[in-house]
Amino acid sequence: MNSQVMRCDVPSISLIYPQVAGASFVDCRQANGANPGRSAMEHFLALMAGMPRWIDNLMVLRNRLVQAVGLKDLGRLTGVDRQRGPASYQPGERIGIFTLIRNTTDEVLLVDRDKHLDVYISLMLEPATVDSRGAITVSTVVHTHNLLGRLYMLPVAPFHRFIAPIALGRLLRSPG
Repeated sequence: MNSQVMRCDVPSISLIYPQVAGASFVDCRQANGANPGRSAMEHFLALMAGMPRWIDNLMVLRNRLVQAVGLKDLGRLTGVDRQRGPASYQPGERIGIFTLIRNTTDEVLLVDRDKHLDVYISLMLEPATVDSRGAITVSTVVHTHNLLGRLYMLPVAPFHRFIAPIALGRLLRSPG
């Protein structure tokens, strides 16, 4: 399996694509190796639940630090219910730190909205071709609303660009 994670453009067919216009941060990663037996939501839940402990601990630190400026505690990245059926999630429900916007077999679109920024995330599956296994594309789009949002993204953007490929690579190496 080729699980090399590559930076790419947000696919124009993705549910997240309309959010790219005017965004202050866009990051998109793709790798071959999608499990054809899993839906996009199953892949997303596995991605979040399989986040390395040190990344989850960074989220705990983030939550403690931002309370001083009145931002919400998002909880843990790994705080997803793996016992729940992936198809049972409905728009408007929380899944870990995000709120579900759309849940299809091939793509999930989620958002976290706060006073300083909106973070959209999509996990999209693309079918296998003759040359490759199915691809997983994870896109993140951020719209900042004010100076606090822009300042917040200064340290977060480089961390995200470092963490996103680690998380996607780990997902592809996980069994099942």
